[in-house]
Amino acid sequence: MNHLHRTADNRTDADRTHGNRTDGNHTHGDRADESTPPGLSALHAHLTNRLDAAARTWLEQALDEAADRPGTRGPISAWELRIAEAGRRCGPEHADAARVLLLHAARAEPDTLARVYRQGTAAERRAVLHALPHLVPGPDALPLVEDALRTNDTRLVAAAVGPYAAQHLDAHPWRHAVLKCLFTGVPVDAVAELPRRARADSELARMLGDYADERSAAGRPVPEDLYRVLALTAPAATSSDRPATSGKEC
Repeated sequence: MNHLHRTADNRTDADRTHGNRTDGNHTHGDRADESTPPGLSALHAHLTNRLDAAARTWLEQALDEAADRPGTRGPISAWELRIAEAGRRCGPEHADAARVLLLHAARAEPDTLARVYRQGTAAERRAVLHALPHLVPGPDALPLVEDALRTNDTRLVAAAVGPYAAQHLDAHPWRHAVLKCLFTGVPVDAVAELPRRARADSELARMLGDYADERSAAGRPVPEDLYRVLALTAPAATSSDRPATSGKEC
């Protein structure tokens, strides 16, 4: 395990030397940025600036409809139909952002979010996961996160390990979520608050070491991201870890 930690440190230093990664595994497109904004007002402004006139008109009408929550058509609310329309109306590259805004405008509660998730396509489920930190203050929506983590859909897995999971997922399932990212090739950059949650986590370090050993024994490469996470599990240095000095300046 000591050798593994040295490798992790070397990998981290090499990554810092070469700067930001720009390959397909670590670059997030516009859609990811829109789906995980610093604030919904910024998201709305960002999306509005990118839509054409017809799409902007549709979005504003749909948001008004969601805010009014006007009855139902059949078994679902009228605004929920707009969730399904968002891809066609706003374009696939902007659909996640539009759906997050619609869910927030409707003030969707956990039961409603669960229904939209259960009845939706993979893209609609992803939007529900992105909306959770804006709509559910407690752990009530964790079953949706857990369901997404059981899939092999990498975009659902990436959405599931966002800010909501960082705040509410218990340590054991969170560790397995990190491993799921490594199994499926989801970049660990998708894991919200990874440095905070991984810090000094010896159990996560053990699990990562076991996974690395299994990969090596099978003649398979160890994912580079594993070493990045492993480096984060090291305890923070304390004053007792630093070498003593004589008090004299050289």
